Amino acid sequence: MLSAASRPYIDASVPVLREHGLAITTHFYREMFAARPELKSLFNMGNQANGSQQQSLASAVFAYAANMDRADVLAPVVERIVHKHVAVGLTPAHYPIVGKYLIEAIAAVLGDAATPPLLAAWDEAYWLLAGELIAAEARLYDRAGVAAGQLLRVRVVSREQESEHVVALTLAAADGAALRDFKPGQYISVEARLGDGTRQLRQYSLSGERGLPTWRISVKREEGNAETPAGAVSNWLHDNAHVDTTLHVSTPWGDFAPTLDDRRPIVLMSAGIGVTPMVSVLRTLARENPHRHVLFAHAARHGGHHAHRDDVVWARERMPNLRTHVSYEQPAATDRTGHDYDHAGTMPIGALLQAEQTSGFQDARFYLCGPLGFMQAQRHALIAAGVPVGHIHREVFGPDLLDDLL
Repeated sequence: MLSAASRPYIDASVPVLREHGLAITTHFYREMFAARPELKSLFNMGNQANGSQQQSLASAVFAYAANMDRADVLAPVVERIVHKHVAVGLTPAHYPIVGKYLIEAIAAVLGDAATPPLLAAWDEAYWLLAGELIAAEARLYDRAGVAAGQLLRVRVVSREQESEHVVALTLAAADGAALRDFKPGQYISVEARLGDGTRQLRQYSLSGERGLPTWRISVKREEGNAETPAGAVSNWLHDNAHVDTTLHVSTPWGDFAPTLDDRRPIVLMSAGIGVTPMVSVLRTLARENPHRHVLFAHAARHGGHHAHRDDVVWARERMPNLRTHVSYEQPAATDRTGHDYDHAGTMPIGALLQAEQTSGFQDARFYLCGPLGFMQAQRHALIAAGVPVGHIHREVFGPDLLDDLL
């Protein structure tokens, strides 16, 4: 618990962080990477380039300061952060480095306002959170039976083009053993050794069902534009991960794992590449609980961007209570209404729920994965339709982890 001496300084920091948080985190990353360039391998340098990682940390620091006494709010967020940390192999030795440059960044940006008592308060607050994270990460490593940063050698045994920009890679252990099981909704980290010699890790949801000796991931090629750099790892995988290619990947991690043996209906809502964990859930349900009532709703730009449609067809043949809905934001001339998609425009979740009320979906559990704007819009629509907040769960990969706290 934060000391009584430090509490007023942290409370007073909330409006300051709103105003100066981004400047602090930008300074933090710049100075830390200049002094410790080897740490770049633990961070998504694409998000560094577009500024989203700096904004993410600013939001995280602010959210932590504003919610320090709300364990019920912070606990699920901390759990998700812990999984992200173990996915890149974070160790206790990294925390003093981060703490040093974060406190120095606060001092540099706030100048005379960063009094010794304020900096001492933030040092105390940082180590309270760090201690909690270190302990939780140690427990997670121990339960999984892996060391921090430990990677597995796998071989690509199949490569399928799922859409214009998405390939599905089926992976088998290089030594021929069966890969460990996972919870549908989890992800693995994939290591890339880029042309300039840098090492990067990216997380990709497992898109196949559990219970198989292999894993499958689906990778969208991020081509980039004037505002956003091209995805270094996604492009590397598209260009280099062919059948018989050897990759190094982590154990499965992630706390976004829908309950599969429940009798209550489940609604799986996705957009774009967010379909990948939902397909894993759907395929596993088709194997293990095929009579469960499921609404599978997916949104894509058009048919050329619609990945894993064959998996949904496969599941529909095995699940008598599966209902599906596909929305194309901008259907192509060759896309057929009623065959390729059901609705032109954004996903009409309100209308969908009204249609499902007679099917027992009033007590359903809802799972969302997709771009931030999609998840925000659908979450608001669900709440407006009367769905309890506690029934809505979402998977977040990028810098929007703390969006619900702000």
